[in-house]
Amino acid sequence: MTVTPVVAAVTTLCASLALAGVIEGLRWWGYAGVAVSVVTAVGLGLRAVRTPILLVGLAQMFALLCLLVTLFTDSAVFGLFPGPDAFAELGEVLRTSVEVVRTGVPPVEPSTAVLCLVVIAIGLVAVLVDTLAVSAGTPAACGLVLLCVYAVPASLADELLPWWAFVLGAMSFAALLAVDGAHRHQQWRNRPTVQGTGGGLGSPAALVSGAVAIALFAGATVTGIGTVGQLPGNGSGGPGAGGLGLNPFTSLRGMLDRDGNVELFRVHDLGDEPRYLRALTLADYDDNGGWRARENMPRGVPADQRVLPLPPGQSNFGPGNPVEITIEPVNSEDVWAPVVGTPRQLRDLPEGMRYDPGTGIVYGERRQRLPTYVEEADLSQPSAEALRGARATDPAEIAPIYTRADGINERVVALADELTSGLASVFDQVHAIQDYFDPVNGFTYDTRTASGSDEEALVDFLFESKIGFCEQYASAMAILLRAAGIPSRVAMGYTAGYDSGDYRTITTQNAHAWVEVFFPGSGWVQFDPTPLADGTNYTPPYSTQSDSQIPEDDPVDRAPETTDPSVPAGPTQAPEDQDQVEAGGGGNDQGGNDSPNWTWWTIAALVVLSIVATGFAAARGRTGRSPLPALAAASWAVTVVFAAGVVAWWLAVLVGVLLLAALPGLGRERVRSRRRHEVHASGPEAASSAWAELMAESTDRGVEPDSAETVRAAARRLANQHELDQDGRRALRTVVAEVERSWYGGQDRPDPALATAFDRVVEGLRRTNPVGWRARLLPPSIMRRPQR
Repeated sequence: MTVTPVVAAVTTLCASLALAGVIEGLRWWGYAGVAVSVVTAVGLGLRAVRTPILLVGLAQMFALLCLLVTLFTDSAVFGLFPGPDAFAELGEVLRTSVEVVRTGVPPVEPSTAVLCLVVIAIGLVAVLVDTLAVSAGTPAACGLVLLCVYAVPASLADELLPWWAFVLGAMSFAALLAVDGAHRHQQWRNRPTVQGTGGGLGSPAALVSGAVAIALFAGATVTGIGTVGQLPGNGSGGPGAGGLGLNPFTSLRGMLDRDGNVELFRVHDLGDEPRYLRALTLADYDDNGGWRARENMPRGVPADQRVLPLPPGQSNFGPGNPVEITIEPVNSEDVWAPVVGTPRQLRDLPEGMRYDPGTGIVYGERRQRLPTYVEEADLSQPSAEALRGARATDPAEIAPIYTRADGINERVVALADELTSGLASVFDQVHAIQDYFDPVNGFTYDTRTASGSDEEALVDFLFESKIGFCEQYASAMAILLRAAGIPSRVAMGYTAGYDSGDYRTITTQNAHAWVEVFFPGSGWVQFDPTPLADGTNYTPPYSTQSDSQIPEDDPVDRAPETTDPSVPAGPTQAPEDQDQVEAGGGGNDQGGNDSPNWTWWTIAALVVLSIVATGFAAARGRTGRSPLPALAAASWAVTVVFAAGVVAWWLAVLVGVLLLAALPGLGRERVRSRRRHEVHASGPEAASSAWAELMAESTDRGVEPDSAETVRAAARRLANQHELDQDGRRALRTVVAEVERSWYGGQDRPDPALATAFDRVVEGLRRTNPVGWRARLLPPSIMRRPQR
């Protein structure tokens, strides 16, 4: 009723540490602790008054709901209970939470939306674990629930989850099983311990420790846990043996949503003409899943080959010498090696990297931090006249996947037909579709929008909201091109960033997606429909040389051609972010919600002080009325309150109120511990301390001693009214005899049997007449002094 729920709560909290692999810092753990504490406290209170099991679970979930509206809304009834306005606010938070799950890249910052998810998830897990371990009496079944807590972050994290999360979770789960086993054995056999729970290789602790060690070793060396976004199948088929495990747009959205502006690359010798860095291309469109990379990566050719082959459809390299570009990764760690233009040669890349001319990507088998590498790039571009005069694409020249248009919405197909009606050349048709996304047609660039990876989102973007960022723009244009029968694909990478003197700086805010269209003789040609507000987009010369005539019956009022936007010569972020970029550090290593460093140092100092005080109390405070234990307890209380204040001020107030409410119970426990120590010390006060403690135990159970009674009369009343069993009555007679010898016989040294008899009487009282929860919180022996 008491120990098992507390151990179950600790087990849930230890298991929740697995989320440290997908959420930054440990601030979220305080919210998880509050949720678990509320669930456990409600369960303890309701079971103490014999509430039915079903009502206990429902009450715990209602308490969790009240906690949610208290923490994450401002419209709770009386600041605590849910109402219509509170439900509406909570719904907005949950919608944001869903968006974070869809687009966030682990580890995510502990924002309000993430903290709300933590409270909901860990709170519900706490309800299930508490119900299974206490109400149902099946703590072993809790392992299935706790396994889910580990499975979710393991499927999202790029790296192996923290080893200490597994160790603490396994140890706490083993403790839960041991406590339940000991409780069952004590009930069935009336014995305090379980055989086989001691030391040795066959003990539960040894078995669990061995299992955890094996699991950690296997997870780190054998399995593929923590490889989301990588190319699986390493060592079993060479490059391209597997597929991508992560929607690439998720990473793109995650980089654009970062609060910091983290430097990723430094590009040297690019010249005055800014060009995009292509990382990967997406060719497969699914109306339910959006744009995806190919299921199996092509084998391509070794990236260190002396002369790299031409991409399909490109007749030859451009005139003139190739441009030698040096790309220096700073904080980038990925499968892909971004390139500029058409690579003719690549140097200094790690062994095993490959180049596929069909997709235009350079990739490796695993995620890694690349060294500085050199690309000899062909930056030549076709003219508008060459593109307008290009012949029709022969199906044999290109893979069928680039023209596949299955499942495109009828409204989208009709729009593509309207935009390209009356235009003879493919080049003019592409321009007509690109011009549709001009701001004069109502389109607005904004990163704060939902993901556009399904059919409904595509239709909403094209015809209703017209609000999106580069993912929506590139995806929609490529789909319109496919609907018009034009080979197209989505490219992902980075814009050219900004000029930093000797190099161009590429940051997370330069992550971008655009469209590439296939023209025979020229290969894949870049078109970018996204109107970037920071001016880092690049408009190729052929886009400004178009002199196509718009038909008079064209349904779209197209905007006139615009000149190239000026490229910024410096960063657009705040000066403090620039300092972080130039230092090579991640701008998002410390989120805006994190506490200053001095708070953590203060907490560490308080913890050390509390440990030292506890050590002194254990070494010197076990005799007499030493104040050291009280000082140690006060030190821990200050530490807990201060740590709670780091999470939120209201949490510090709540913890303070709970500690004040627990003072009478803690005081009673302190008195009980002191008297028991005096009894076991067998000093002159042993008999008096034993009798005083038995009278206090009786008072806490509602039977106060009578000052007019003798020791024997009081003992008879205690045994009868508390219904002591025979073992307890025999022990009580031993205690009474020693008290009489001490008080009336002048004996200073009690019989050594007194301590054992005293413990047996206390155990008998707890067995036949347990103390209620109210008496535990407000012990009558402390709240009102009994008569002497």
